[in-house]
Amino acid sequence: MKIGLVLATTPSYSETFFTSKIKGLQTSGYDVTLFVQKSDPSFLLCKVIEAPYVYKKNIPFQFINALFVTLKLLPFLNRIRKFILLERKFDRSWKQILKNIYNNVHLLTAELDWLHFGFATIALQSEHVAETIGAKMSVSLRGFDIDVYPLKHPNCYVLLWKNVTKVHAISKYMLNSAYKIGLSEDVPYQIITPAIDIAKFKSVEPKNREIPHFLTVARLHWIKGLSYTLEALALLKGKGIAFTYTIIGSGAEYENIAFAIHQLKLADRVQLVDSTSQEHIIDYLSKVDIYIQYSDSEGFCNATLEAQAMGLLCVVSDGGALVENVIHNQTGWIVLKRNPEELAKKIEEVINLPKADKSRIRTCLLYTS
Repeated sequence: MKIGLVLATTPSYSETFFTSKIKGLQTSGYDVTLFVQKSDPSFLLCKVIEAPYVYKKNIPFQFINALFVTLKLLPFLNRIRKFILLERKFDRSWKQILKNIYNNVHLLTAELDWLHFGFATIALQSEHVAETIGAKMSVSLRGFDIDVYPLKHPNCYVLLWKNVTKVHAISKYMLNSAYKIGLSEDVPYQIITPAIDIAKFKSVEPKNREIPHFLTVARLHWIKGLSYTLEALALLKGKGIAFTYTIIGSGAEYENIAFAIHQLKLADRVQLVDSTSQEHIIDYLSKVDIYIQYSDSEGFCNATLEAQAMGLLCVVSDGGALVENVIHNQTGWIVLKRNPEELAKKIEEVINLPKADKSRIRTCLLYTS
């Protein structure tokens, strides 16, 4: 069986879930081809085919490239006719159809049994490709796809939901959220949650520190709830509670978060650390007491699993699939999202727990993992 996996780029070092998926399929005897917009020559795990390049600022180069694409499509004229008919049924403009033919030429000329899109957003403007080439189509539902993108683009997946053969969701929350924005409950699905290598994230002995240290690993984005976390910590500082807090991550909200740290007078307690390697993150995790993940929503949160695997006390929000990562009062604590007062109260409660209660939570974590 021939499977085409569609991503924006070849998987990076940190995207182990995609490389593991490819290796697993190959081990099971499937022929996997990766279709991307941009590839890294060092990626040698499977065959990689790039989409035609778009020269936005060089019209002559774009014209020449379009001629090469046209020649490549000549043996596939029947497919192109079929693709155009399907696109016109959806009332797409001729301009958009021509763009879609150009951008999908690497897929329209492929011989596949299954075409899988690693993210729902990547499938947009490619919804008719699978039917055109006689393949089945599947798609993975992840956090940004379902929680964020449809807010700015309502009804963006109407055509995708009509054409998809099967969906993969990374959590129950993701699947139920997709139902709310139009996915039919008749579409077959499989929930396969992300996972971590517990051989790497080993339990560490709890530190007997007078000043507890907290940690969050997240990209600097509004959906991660970092501003609420900082407000909660400011409340703790106002009560005279000592602590230190590290945020590991990078992103568009860096300036906003840095300013919030300054405005809340937390510069002496909080440090921002740029995104780093998994080995360095493990080192940070081995030196903290409480892991905080107070996101507005999570499709699924590997960082929380990593913290639990190392026996850390975890305080999370009830945002999205975090309630699938933590069992309240058994493997950690769940707090209502966007409520700094409640978060501060829970962190203080955890700090003051008797050692026996902390040990019970850590033991349960290790047993569960």
